[in-house]
Amino acid sequence: MRDISFRRPQSGRPLDLLRQRLYTQRLTGPPLERPEDVVRLLGAVQSQDYPGAKWSVGQRMSKGTEAVVDDAFSSGRMLRTHILRPTWHFVAPDDIRWMLQLTSPRVQTLNAFRYRQLELDEALLRRTDGLFARALEGGNQLTRAELAAVLRRGGIAAAADRLAHVVMHAELEGVICSGALRGKQHTYALLEERTPGARTMAGDEALAELTYRFFSGHGPATPAHYAWWSGLKTADVRSGIAMNQGHLTSREVSGRTYWLGELSRSPAKRLQAAAYLLPEFDEAILGYKDLGWGDEFVPAVLIGGKRAGTWRRTMGRDEVVVETRLVAELSAAGRRALETAAERYGAFLGRPVALAHR
Repeated sequence: MRDISFRRPQSGRPLDLLRQRLYTQRLTGPPLERPEDVVRLLGAVQSQDYPGAKWSVGQRMSKGTEAVVDDAFSSGRMLRTHILRPTWHFVAPDDIRWMLQLTSPRVQTLNAFRYRQLELDEALLRRTDGLFARALEGGNQLTRAELAAVLRRGGIAAAADRLAHVVMHAELEGVICSGALRGKQHTYALLEERTPGARTMAGDEALAELTYRFFSGHGPATPAHYAWWSGLKTADVRSGIAMNQGHLTSREVSGRTYWLGELSRSPAKRLQAAAYLLPEFDEAILGYKDLGWGDEFVPAVLIGGKRAGTWRRTMGRDEVVVETRLVAELSAAGRRALETAAERYGAFLGRPVALAHR
């Protein structure tokens, strides 16, 4: 349990929120050294789009490249599993067990209706979990297609959405998690073998930790945003904030209360005219309805603290094409910032980059 007494609320403006968030999440703040450091800071990084999630991690590093992030993933220094919500996230190995213990019961409840639709009752799901566990023992790592073959040999038909939910159930139960990449293919491994000795926490301790980690890695944010991100009930969110008295700072903006963790430094007073190519599902924009940016599920071009448009990539044989669709004509400084952002993305991929506009 943390100390008591919240700090006095401070007032602010919407632009202050964005400036602080970009700093907190290390897009403008001091970059981190390793992929796992980024994942640990953010608590979990949404990652159903694996290439985009790698870029989310790489942008927050001082020397982030796709190869470095792939290596951290394959070696198990960061893992990928269904956690928090019914979707994939990157998570640190030492955090995966206590986060699953806290959040997976809620996700399993949300999935219950779909399990019934797919004729996956509790007994069958226990059986599929067991088949996976036995097949992966001894360091075996199997692709999803190979897990489907394991089920077929066990007399269980599972394909498409039914297979996806069987695998998700095993992840949420802490049986399996991501294994190493096999070329371009993802594999699964036993969680116990991937994270031996990973720490566990009792309910209140885990709730206090997740709450502090979220606001320290994402803030300023509202309790409603934390509830969405974590998948927790509103009552649990309120309790988690109360458990962190003395370690969270509140800020009032436009009649809403925002929370953030302790910071060693404050961001610059003005946002630099820098550009960022944020992938879809990036933690900097995902779930932040107060930004008023419209569709948060598409890759966003951010310039000088404003959403300037959208972008997409096309991988060629020798180069990557970054194609943007902008909402307005850019200034000369804005164009230079966008070119710099595209070059940084090319450097992350280790390819020459061509910038195009739709």
